[in-house]
Amino acid sequence: MATHEPTTDPPPQHFDGLRDFVRFLESRGQLRRVTREIDPVLEVSEIAQRVMRVGGPALLFERIKGSPFPLLINTYATRERMSWALGVGDLAEHARSIADLVKSQPPSSLMDKIRMLPKLGRVAGAMPRTVTTAPCQQIVESTPDLGRLPILTTWPEDGGPYITLPMVITRDPDKGTRNVGCYRMQVFGPRETGMHWQLHKTGRRHMRRYQELGIRRMPVAVALGGDPSLPYAATAPLPDGIDEFMFAGFLRRKPVEMVACKTVDLEVPASADFVLEGYVDVDEPLRREGPFGDHTGYYSLADDYPVFHLTAVTRRENPIYATTVVGPPPQEDAWLGKATERLFLPLLQMTFPEIVDMNLPIEGVFHNLCIVSIKKDYPHHARKICHSLWGMGQMMFAKVIVVVDDDVNVQDVREVAWRALNNIDAKRDVFFAEGVIDVLDHASVSMGFGGKLGVDATRKWKEEGFTREWPEVLKMPPEVIARVDGLWKELGL
Repeated sequence: MATHEPTTDPPPQHFDGLRDFVRFLESRGQLRRVTREIDPVLEVSEIAQRVMRVGGPALLFERIKGSPFPLLINTYATRERMSWALGVGDLAEHARSIADLVKSQPPSSLMDKIRMLPKLGRVAGAMPRTVTTAPCQQIVESTPDLGRLPILTTWPEDGGPYITLPMVITRDPDKGTRNVGCYRMQVFGPRETGMHWQLHKTGRRHMRRYQELGIRRMPVAVALGGDPSLPYAATAPLPDGIDEFMFAGFLRRKPVEMVACKTVDLEVPASADFVLEGYVDVDEPLRREGPFGDHTGYYSLADDYPVFHLTAVTRRENPIYATTVVGPPPQEDAWLGKATERLFLPLLQMTFPEIVDMNLPIEGVFHNLCIVSIKKDYPHHARKICHSLWGMGQMMFAKVIVVVDDDVNVQDVREVAWRALNNIDAKRDVFFAEGVIDVLDHASVSMGFGGKLGVDATRKWKEEGFTREWPEVLKMPPEVIARVDGLWKELGL
């Protein structure tokens, strides 16, 4: 493996492409080049996971068996690299920017309006911009063939090789609004893949609408690589109709440049490394897809999904194939989830100002466990928060929600376990609901539907029927802590 001495230059607010980010990571000592030939069947996956588990660098495999293109993995595998990918030193910077926006009140004076301009300008300036020429179309493959790409098989029982970090672009046939989603794609052949549009995903809704309108061919474009903020935006749980590339433009403080495809009526990011153009025939019978070693740490079982037909491949002259591995946590995708947790907390607090903080533990694989701290204002407030969150977008998939008081650090799972397990009466404070569950949940009573668990781990009030005295948490007086701080060096401990 080759490396370079790290530098301490701050991250730019955006990257012109994936190679730009690779150079930046290399300058920080956060990238290793693998120069020997590696097999894309299982070997890359095993190497990447070993490096991920010890907090190692991103990996650029320069020689992948059977492909002329290099492969990048573990790009987002630490909080630091995830932050850099979004153009900041730490995710908290974006969280503060979003909090400032949502807290903005309507300006009442000229000075208020002037103060608002930078904030409003940042949103208005984030809209995607169309260009006529683009790096992603430097080469148009004369004979498109997915077999040339270094697409991984990551687990032994996988149904085949899978594209795992795609930006799948579709358009609402009525409103014309764009959706960008990260949907896995099993390669069926040189020009066909599965399209893993689950029941609750926007891509699947677009497909149903094409069927209703009698439009047989639904145009689809798939972008790979490019500015590293773009794949993250494709995973973000934005409200339906909000353009993911506009969100990326907000994060990178510069509009995402888009270019028209060659064979379908869609636009794709100009900075992409590869673009797969094609369509889904909405009347074609679904095809068996899977199994797939999924982010739950289990195989998601084989099921029937739409088929994507490839009509063209365009690419950069020297592209890099970006991919990821999912499986038993922790994996690289944990930090994509953590970025969403941090960036979307201010939006959640806009609706529920009583929420202090939220933690989606990595071991909970995004949707199995949500820990929330609240400033409790009235009896049974914790139950209200559980039911409210289950009605909020992708929070509907949360299988278990634990609510604690505002003085609990939800980012410290050990503290949460100590406080929550002390505070609950198993009969009184644990309650159940039923509703939509992630289709990848193999334990639910049926696909996409099952039970949910709420836990009220807050301090109990007499208005909630608690008639005993509630004890205080043990705390050392601040003056004692200060005296011992002053003695500490002298003690030599």
